[in-house]
Amino acid sequence: MEKLKQRIIEESSVMSEQVLNLDGMLNHQVDPQLTMEMGREFAARFADAGVTRVITVESSGISVAFATAFALGVPLVFARRKKTLLADPDALCERVPSFTKGIVTDIMLSRKYIHEQDKVLFIDDIIANGDAARGLVKIIERSGAELVGLGVVVEKCFQAGARTIREQGIRLESLVRIESLDQGTITFVD
Repeated sequence: MEKLKQRIIEESSVMSEQVLNLDGMLNHQVDPQLTMEMGREFAARFADAGVTRVITVESSGISVAFATAFALGVPLVFARRKKTLLADPDALCERVPSFTKGIVTDIMLSRKYIHEQDKVLFIDDIIANGDAARGLVKIIERSGAELVGLGVVVEKCFQAGARTIREQGIRLESLVRIESLDQGTITFVD
């Protein structure tokens, strides 16, 4: 998506050779028009997969996952990072480290919202090391649902996350692939 690349160039900031700040367009402030375009793009890429649910991890992936679910006409389910008083005591749970937060959290998904007959499309904002993605993949596998693929807005190719997901035989589609953030410059994979 050329428009997305251009917005990343104009509005993001390189924090280090590992970290790209996308707060102004994806993680803190959301551009609804761009988000809906991204959702339509993911829906088109996975149109033949028979998706029955879109799933993500709270919170940064929710807006793009919502746009994708809307375009596909299916429900959106998101795994929670914090247990609440209303949490399902029988929820599927996985402990995962967060690259950007520098902490380990539990992600939880109620068994009420994912079923064995589901064909699930996992949508997320960024894949770096892939810890949260691998954690949610494990939850999906334990639910008995079929994971038809993973769509990510930004793939950081210089980190292992996307590679490890693909090595599991999972279809991964990225809207933008970044080769490096060296010397404060964003280099895209064509």
